[in-house]
This record gives sequence, C-alpha cells and structure tokens, in this order.
Amino acid sequence: MQAADTCHAVKLDQNGKPVRQSHHSQEMKSNLISRLNRVEGQIRGIKGLIEKDTYCDDVLTQIAAAQSALNSVGKLLLEGHMKSCIVERIQAGEHEVVDELLVTVRKLMK
Repeated sequence: MQAADTCHAVKLDQNGKPVRQSHHSQEMKSNLISRLNRVEGQIRGIKGLIEKDTYCDDVLTQIAAAQSALNSVGKLLLEGHMKSCIVERIQAGEHEVVDELLVTVRKLMK
C-alpha cells in the first residue's frame, strides 16, 4: 500500500453529511479489479457447470475456489483500510473507528 492511499471525507450526501471515500492508488485499484474480474469469471463458470449438470462435488470445489478468491480481495482491502483509513482516523482522535473496524471484521469472518 502506498502513501497515496488515504481516506477522506470529501463529498457530502443529500443531508449535508460527509461521505468517506477511499483513495486507492491506481496500482491497487487495478489489482483489485483484476481479482474481481477473475472471481466474476469463476462465478459464470460455476453457473455453466450447474447448467451442464456437473457432478456436485466438482461444483462445490469451484465454489470454494471462488470464495477463497473473494476472501483474498477482502483481505487486501482490510489491510489497506487498517494501514490508512483507520490510522488516519485514530490520529484525528476518532477512536470510535475501532468499533467500526470490529463490526467489519466480524462481517468478514462469517
């Protein structure tokens, strides 16, 4: 993760509240998009296996591979989030971000 990857409240929603956004480097975005494109292809492949009445165990193996690939994307995002957004917000005195992070980690671990 490069130093350019930071979180900022730069936009306002319809109610005038700041909306946090990530600003990932182009390299990070490309990496994430590439991984997600592969996951998307895996999902289409799984759909095709089901349409072809492929043996269940083979389909389940492909589902596990797709889940693993998607988890990998989540881990990369989480790492970047912790190294930039979380650190920045703690330094800014926003310690409630730790509770927000714990909720997010619990969701990822389901």
